Amino acid sequence: MPRDSEGTESHDAEATASHQAPCPDEGVPGYEVVTLPNENVPNFQRRTVYCPPGKKVIGGGAEARGDTAILVGSFPTEDARGWIGLGRQTSTDNMGISVFAICAYA
Repeated sequence: MPRDSEGTESHDAEATASHQAPCPDEGVPGYEVVTLPNENVPNFQRRTVYCPPGKKVIGGGAEARGDTAILVGSFPTEDARGWIGLGRQTSTDNMGISVFAICAYA
């Protein structure tokens, strides 16, 4: 850790923070984002996107679309092969939802 002029340790928060996503050829074998495009479905209906064969999900997300849309859930499948998204709208019986899975070789 760097030391200041008095010999005590100095803390530089910016030096330790990183906000860059890994590049496909840098350290994450088989890195790939798989997208399930927006589609209108009934409220609370799960939409699931799966990784290609041989890959596992390492992250993901979902987007609820509509004037009063609420994202209710965004989580991996139990077998870690995909990502699930679900939501609802307060003003109608259906909503748009997109789901994204970040995949890599496990």
